[in-house]
Amino acid sequence: MAEDTIFRATGRVSDFAFDERVVAVFDDMVSRSVPCYDEVQTRLAELVIELLPEGDCVAYDLGCSTGTTAERILSHPNCPPSLRIIGVDNAPEMIGQARHKLAPWADRVELIESDLNDFEPEPCSVVIMNWTLQFVRPIHRESMVRRIRDALRPGGCFFLSEKVMVADSMLNRVYIEIYLRYKRGQGYTDEEIRRKREALENVLVPYRIEENVALLQRCGFTTVDTWFRWMNFASMLAVRGHDGVGEGRRRI
Repeated sequence: MAEDTIFRATGRVSDFAFDERVVAVFDDMVSRSVPCYDEVQTRLAELVIELLPEGDCVAYDLGCSTGTTAERILSHPNCPPSLRIIGVDNAPEMIGQARHKLAPWADRVELIESDLNDFEPEPCSVVIMNWTLQFVRPIHRESMVRRIRDALRPGGCFFLSEKVMVADSMLNRVYIEIYLRYKRGQGYTDEEIRRKREALENVLVPYRIEENVALLQRCGFTTVDTWFRWMNFASMLAVRGHDGVGEGRRRI
């Protein structure tokens, strides 16, 4: 896994993009930039498997990047052999990395290069978006979430992990400062942190948790829960329909 040194470079800072430079170091970048990244991926895989319906089913990973989430799910000892995962990403280099990482499950994985704004999921049981919706322009988010809700079968689950803000400005500042200390502890310099923050300023637009909840409810999800929270990072689960979450589902 190549080390993320992209923002050690000098010169003008360009808007962040998932280009070849980022893809080459992405696994290192995300594991050092997202608190509890490994834990979230592990528990997400458990939740997905726990909430899968019986029989054949399809899960979408929208913004699949290098395929880490799909790898965690498929390598879980309780993952049913009937599960098929479709990964979608708009960066061809990400798809290439994912194809290599997921080669052991090639017969159960489909990887699609597509802009998520144009993508229409087919009927499915699970949709996952890990730190992806935050990169979608706010004007397009509601239509995207509605397409996800419409694609999910009754009782289907939407897993959403995002960087978030809080309404209280004092708490927001405290959480951000603790996050900056976290990144320093991961080996990033203050200059790297500043340059990356500048690159992301017009690209990553976080919502408050209550804004994400309102968006999910507005799009027709009747059960919404935050199952993980670390300061200004949150992972949420939204379920379509009023049927009981555990009713008729698998158990680990």
